[in-house]
Amino acid sequence: MNKFVLGLTLLCFCGCSHQSTEIMDADKALDYCAVQVGRTLKELKGDSVIDYTMMPRNIMDSLTTWECRKVTKEEWTSGFWPGILWYDYEYTHDEAIKLEAEKFTSSLSFLAHTPAYDHDLGFLIFCSYGNAYRLTKNPAYKQIILNAADTLATLFNPVVGTILSWPREVGPRHWPHNTIMDNMINLEMLFWASKNGGGKRLYDIAVSHADKTMKCQFRPDYTSYHVAVYDTITGNLIKGVTHQGYADNSMWARGQAWAIYGYTMCYRETKDTKYLDFVQKISDVYLNDLPSDYVPYWDFSAPNIPNAPRDASAAAIVASALLELSTYLDGEKAAQYKDVAIKMLKNLSSRAYQSGESKPSFLLHSTGHWPAGSEINASIIYADYYYIEALLRYKRLADGENVLGRF
Repeated sequence: MNKFVLGLTLLCFCGCSHQSTEIMDADKALDYCAVQVGRTLKELKGDSVIDYTMMPRNIMDSLTTWECRKVTKEEWTSGFWPGILWYDYEYTHDEAIKLEAEKFTSSLSFLAHTPAYDHDLGFLIFCSYGNAYRLTKNPAYKQIILNAADTLATLFNPVVGTILSWPREVGPRHWPHNTIMDNMINLEMLFWASKNGGGKRLYDIAVSHADKTMKCQFRPDYTSYHVAVYDTITGNLIKGVTHQGYADNSMWARGQAWAIYGYTMCYRETKDTKYLDFVQKISDVYLNDLPSDYVPYWDFSAPNIPNAPRDASAAAIVASALLELSTYLDGEKAAQYKDVAIKMLKNLSSRAYQSGESKPSFLLHSTGHWPAGSEINASIIYADYYYIEALLRYKRLADGENVLGRF
């Protein structure tokens, strides 16, 4: 993007002084989610009983039922459906939903005792067991999280200063040490564990990873590389590349979304203002080029814009992050981020993006992996997870409560 245009756009975005004025009916959207959860549970049960080791993953555009995948160390999305159930239970207080959440969550326990396959343990365990412990305070859940955090920490390379994201790509792609932007989300489990019996080492790993990523995985204009490749001998950056984005020099929408969410969380956990300053810069460059409905194209340089596929999952992630970020700021910036987040949720809650009666998912129009031709214009489980999370965060704010549901 032309730097003059970027600066002018940012000036227009940030120059208007106002209080937060956007509102939405969160209960209506959450009631809709509860209906869709019930439809999914009915579908999963079928004519017999639920297999709690099979997790909903996606519904392709031409289909109407979930593709489910077996819980394995390789299937990175398995924690999102249990997490959705915990969020739905938090809203509805339905004990039947809690029971289903417990059963689906328990199928992931083996991961805390299995050697780390990759960085996704945070997605797998903290979305499921993290919410389970937050809502129940069951000590067994806490121990699973602590064990998983220790397992994730085994992927940390102290020479590089980051967690190895994909051990499986070290040989085939000649990426000696690779760190992907998605990994920022998994730091939350390390921060949490460090405060709950896991020790300062986990905190230090998370901070080291965030700092090195901030230094090496962003361009001067604050757009991000999906993958950073490092030299294991010197620890230096070799190159920044993409895997799921359009090009090495493009801004993959969900990658930037992970960064916005991750650095907001880093500020929460450390209160280091360098993260608060940085996350505003990476948020603003994302917000500058959004379409009028605030749901990004899957990559900001995607071919065929405005006819390129959208990514509702990125919009849901950013909406959730900006609601939290708005609580750490004052005045214009806080109001602007909150307003934009609510506009994102309003559009995601419209007929254009909700699945409605056509499918049991919450949302349509996410893009998983465009270069591989995978999950394009689909309903995807992690889009639903961050959508219901964002709705709950908005509801808590509207009710004058802690945005994270933690007291």
